Amino acid sequence: MNKTIIAGARIWDASGAAPFDGEVLIIGNRISAVARGAGQLPRSGATVIEARGMTLMPGMTEGHAHLSFEAVTSTEDLIAPPPEEHTLLTARVAKVLLDHGFTSAWGASEAKLRLGVAVRNEVDAGRLPGPRIRAGSLEITVTGAMGDESKLHNPRKGPSIIVDGPEEMRKAVRLCCREGCDNIKLDVSGDPFYPNTPANTTPMAYEEILMAVETAHAYGRKVNAHTRSIGGTQACLKAGVDVLFHCEYSDEKTLDMFEEARDRVFVVPTVSLFHTIVKNEAAGYGLSAEIGGYMGIPGLLEASVATHTALRKRGIRHLIGGDYGFAWSRQGTNARDLQFFVDYYGYTPGEALRCATRNGGALMTSVSGDKLGEIGEGYLADLLLVDGDPLADLSLLCDATRLRLIIKDGAIYKNDTAAIAHRAAA
Repeated sequence: MNKTIIAGARIWDASGAAPFDGEVLIIGNRISAVARGAGQLPRSGATVIEARGMTLMPGMTEGHAHLSFEAVTSTEDLIAPPPEEHTLLTARVAKVLLDHGFTSAWGASEAKLRLGVAVRNEVDAGRLPGPRIRAGSLEITVTGAMGDESKLHNPRKGPSIIVDGPEEMRKAVRLCCREGCDNIKLDVSGDPFYPNTPANTTPMAYEEILMAVETAHAYGRKVNAHTRSIGGTQACLKAGVDVLFHCEYSDEKTLDMFEEARDRVFVVPTVSLFHTIVKNEAAGYGLSAEIGGYMGIPGLLEASVATHTALRKRGIRHLIGGDYGFAWSRQGTNARDLQFFVDYYGYTPGEALRCATRNGGALMTSVSGDKLGEIGEGYLADLLLVDGDPLADLSLLCDATRLRLIIKDGAIYKNDTAAIAHRAAA
């Protein structure tokens, strides 16, 4: 069995403790030992990686992954590609995420039903590079809601399954489970990109949400929900949805419901999408700050700040993940969310990193029972060695060249530590 020692690193273990100088022993796909100081672990039979001057941390989890989204500017970019080309695109994105330190990806939804499934299977088999993947389904929505691209005169099929009523929902969830999806995605609330169903509306009925949860859980699968409205979020929490995306609008009752569910629920604010619009980063693609103003984006961002700051104070488990994959919010820039969590929600850098590591790992292994997302004995060995101190400068994690060592499931994916050793010797 392979044995690897990472020696001389500054270790940030994501437990909440302060960083310390030490070394880590990996045997197979798990962390076997963590020691403080130098020379504490036996070297016999082990490959030793010298990590002086670098920070060792757990791999990150992208908590709202759209692996089949690459530089998207409209729904047509998701509909038009044939499945063969779209599968290759999805595989490219999986590699991009791993290259940027995301050793796990929680699938939100995909543009075609089996894109995430197919790439997950190839990654698991070792034939493609990528993070450990929980494959997302198509979005499941209701007539006239977000995701319904049709008109009576133009029955266009979008990247979604449209249902009406609990029995149609049951069948749709069963279909997604049959085809191998790990996560079921529901479009519960409205959205600013759909004028007929704005963000504060709730087109999906509670009975439909409950049916989706009960059916998915019977298959051992998880349920994601797009929810921006108060009514939608409360319905999701009551029905037992596992992961809630967005959640901008809230009131005291909603916050209390989150607190009651905090031991089972995870929340992904997806602030990046609003940030890029408000800061005019999307202007070159026809989505200027002025247009965003007409859409109500500044008000949604303000509501997001209020809600998620309150959820942080109540100990709700946040994950990073900002709807990356749009042309103005590219795959590979996902770690920008870390600074957004500091700037918008009041997290410290270390707390933001825990959202990306410890919380992400807890969600990824909530079915298997494995331990992931921290550096500790018995944890799965997903590790990053960063050239510098990410606690002092979170932007380091946005630069793939500063990730000198990437280990996923105990296997070395990238090792560029020799360049650092050469620099130190010089």
